[in-house]
Amino acid sequence: MKTENREQIEFIQWFKRNCPGELIIHIPNGGSRNIVEATTLKAMGVMAGVPDLFIPGRSLWIEMKRAKGGRLSAEQKVLIDVLHSYNYTVKVCKGCAEAIEAVISHHHHT
Repeated sequence: MKTENREQIEFIQWFKRNCPGELIIHIPNGGSRNIVEATTLKAMGVMAGVPDLFIPGRSLWIEMKRAKGGRLSAEQKVLIDVLHSYNYTVKVCKGCAEAIEAVISHHHHT
C-alpha cells in the first residue's frame, strides 16, 4: 500500500500537470522532530492539525490520508471546524484519486 507521502507526491504531480500556474502550498507539519526543533517551530507559528495542502485560488484545504486507514487527530478536527468557520472548504482525501476528485469538484474562483 502506498504511503500518505507517496499519495501526496502523485497528487501534486497531477495538480501541476492539470492546473498549470495555479498555486498549491504544502504545510509541512508532520514528521518526527526533536524537542528543540519542535519548540522553535511552534514559536514560529507551526500548529498541530493544519491540513497538508492549501489551494488559495479555490479556498480549498486538503488533508491527505492513506487510501486505507488513517484517521483525523483531535487537533485536526478542531482546525477543520475553525477553517469551516472562515468559509474555507476542507476535504479529507484518502489517497491521490480522492484528492484529484476534490479539486475537480471544487471549482476555481474567477
